[in-house]
Amino acid sequence: MTLLEWTELVREELGVDGGEPLHKADIDRVLDLARDAAHSVARPAAPLTTYLLGVAVGRGIDPEVAAASLTRLALDQVEDGKD
Repeated sequence: MTLLEWTELVREELGVDGGEPLHKADIDRVLDLARDAAHSVARPAAPLTTYLLGVAVGRGIDPEVAAASLTRLALDQVEDGKD
């Protein structure tokens, strides 16, 4: 099963299967954010950060803008730790 197939199953299970399907770019955005949070903050930050991204998007924030902002925040933690 591919990640795209899995996300469609999850969407159906949660009842959010209406509307436009997710694209590979959407999945990559979430996975990249998870990677950056895990490596720059702590491993448990990955699921928490991506969950909060989902909450923000559900409340109307643009997913691309929100993910970019959170990625910058996570990567800044590495820079702050080097001082």
